[in-house]
Amino acid sequence: MPPATGLFCAAPDRLPDAQALAARFALPLLSARPTAGYWLELDEVRLSLLNPDKHGPVYAEFVEGAAAHRRQFGGGRGQPVAKAIGMKGQASRDVVDATAGLGRDAFVLASLGCAVRLVERSPVAAALLADALARAHAHPDTADIAARMTVIHADASDWLASLAPEARPQVVFVDPMFPDTGNKAAAKKDMQAFQEVIGGDDDSPRLLAAALAAARERVVVKRPRLGADVAGPPPTSRQVGKSTRFDVYSVKAMPAGPR
Repeated sequence: MPPATGLFCAAPDRLPDAQALAARFALPLLSARPTAGYWLELDEVRLSLLNPDKHGPVYAEFVEGAAAHRRQFGGGRGQPVAKAIGMKGQASRDVVDATAGLGRDAFVLASLGCAVRLVERSPVAAALLADALARAHAHPDTADIAARMTVIHADASDWLASLAPEARPQVVFVDPMFPDTGNKAAAKKDMQAFQEVIGGDDDSPRLLAAALAAARERVVVKRPRLGADVAGPPPTSRQVGKSTRFDVYSVKAMPAGPR
């Protein structure tokens, strides 16, 4: 199991925010900044995952930087993820991102009009998402997009199985993070941090089965272009790019079973 990660508040006036995050995601609230390892730190600007010995801060961001560039110049509905979830001819989609991570794909889909429920079982990642979403709600450029996003801290397989029929999404999006292969040099800093703090999604076949049982129309699994399929039924179609592919599972084309 990954080690527990605590939350340190570096901005005294934001202590109530830190206490709320710690309570919501069952994170230890630290009285002093750690001197080693990983920890979450809330400052005047944002919540970040830190380990100065290894890399710079890791945080979710929906307002500035790459998110802003992709929002303005990303290609709209022509983006591969939009095509994969079936946005052609659709005003919007009801999507569950079952492995939300730092929320990048979820934000793209919300910016295109989708209602997105971001399900994340790691308390660390869920806290980073919640902080980023709060900042997006407060910014005029992203408030309307943030209004279409909801962070849910839960095990996605169990949560999907618990949905009432009327709450089932049209699309379930899955982007599994597989266990650390030891190739640290090849991993981006956020992925390296997540591999160490959160661990891999080694139960992806269970999640795929839960997604197929919950989705009303399709399940989309994001994979490296040459990565292995998630164990289970074969995809009904694929969209293959230069470094990434999307495996699409049409619910109607799946073998009949209890739903």
